[in-house]
Amino acid sequence: MGKEEAGDYVGHCIAIAFPAQGHITPLLQFSKRLGQKRVRVTLVLTTFFSKTIPLKDLASNNNITLETISDGFDQGGYKEAGDYEVYMNTFRRVGSRGLSELVRRLASSGLAVDCIVYDSYIPWILDVAKGLGVLGASFLTQPCAVDTAYFHAYKKWMKLPLEEDEGKHGISLPALPLLAPSDLPSFLYKYDSYPFFRDRSLEQFSNIDQADWVLVNSFYELEQEVVQWMKKIWPLKTVGPTVPSMFLDKRIENDTHYGISMFKPNDEACMKWLNGKPKRSVVYVSFGSLADLSEYQMEEMAWGLKESECYFLWVVRASEESKLPKDIKEIMSDKGIIVTWCPQLQVLSHEAVGCFVTHCGWNSTLEALCLGVPMVGFPQWADQNTNAKLIMDVWKVGITAKVDEKDCFTRQEVKECVKEIMESERGKEMKKNVMYWKNMARNAIDEGGSSDKNIDEFVAGLVRRHK
Repeated sequence: MGKEEAGDYVGHCIAIAFPAQGHITPLLQFSKRLGQKRVRVTLVLTTFFSKTIPLKDLASNNNITLETISDGFDQGGYKEAGDYEVYMNTFRRVGSRGLSELVRRLASSGLAVDCIVYDSYIPWILDVAKGLGVLGASFLTQPCAVDTAYFHAYKKWMKLPLEEDEGKHGISLPALPLLAPSDLPSFLYKYDSYPFFRDRSLEQFSNIDQADWVLVNSFYELEQEVVQWMKKIWPLKTVGPTVPSMFLDKRIENDTHYGISMFKPNDEACMKWLNGKPKRSVVYVSFGSLADLSEYQMEEMAWGLKESECYFLWVVRASEESKLPKDIKEIMSDKGIIVTWCPQLQVLSHEAVGCFVTHCGWNSTLEALCLGVPMVGFPQWADQNTNAKLIMDVWKVGITAKVDEKDCFTRQEVKECVKEIMESERGKEMKKNVMYWKNMARNAIDEGGSSDKNIDEFVAGLVRRHK
């Protein structure tokens, strides 16, 4: 799309996410979809985050502009705050003022804001929007199944913390399969493990019933029953998957990456190595930008990959390299390569990759579904256990590694899980299933698909207000 004149826009949204890569990327991709439909988007980042992680090629999408507001810690973000509670309280106080001033400044320059699309993890943004007479849309970054579990906990419809024998016959939630306690998000199952993050996960729903829209980074066909249940409660619309367009419907030209990365990927080394490998022969291993494995788990992973006798590409962040076993070079031999970061979308879409060993973060899970790669799940915390349950038992596109009473996996388990995906008849069935979901994901976001229609309806609401 060429550069638009101000009068050509059908609406103007502010999009603001919690300042973390996994929260910003889906909202940025949604903003690109709005831009495609002639909605002007002002993407708002915190001052510190914008300085630390520059957005690549943002200017190439002429309907998105960037603004910043202070969270009160412009030099170091939440590390400067030293305490998450202090950070969130200060962000709310300072950010509310900064966002209000931004909306007024934009309006005075002829760019009145019609709607603020905000990350559900910062629900106070809705209070700011309502105070300014602006529409507010809550953007849920996790799947509907996880949102439902948190909502039940928030409403106290689920008894927490779980008693010792609670859930021994399974936990029943509307429109979801029977869940074991360990299938719940870890903040609910291990109730006192991370109280700050648990409370933030529940707080998403503190004022959500006042939102004009509730948008979810998922697609209808993937979670049909639970979407129907949630739509009875909120004006909910699935608008995902928020994966760059060139990997799906190809309707947004040159949209080949998210445009944001905390780490510099080693593109050339990764792709050159993959290019020399046979089709579906490589195991890709990545635990995302936050998950940490212990030294013991790193050693078990390394030897499990070696004993699988498959080629493997393993992402080990620079901060984690010291945990690798001392004999890692011997373990690697000629079968493996370790990089500190890689272009995950390009890797997952490469024909040499046959399996994704993942922590089951939602963004990574969606990417694997959209690119047709079966998964071995090693969930760590937060929503990842629930995502792993869906991957294995609902969508049947992967398996979850078993762990012992200390939540540790063994090299034997790594080996057996990888070989099951790569070599067994069940693995072939998973590949067939994930290709089905790949097609469904593309259809959902393509012209006339379920998510595309939902985005059109959202835009229509902006048009009515804009006029």
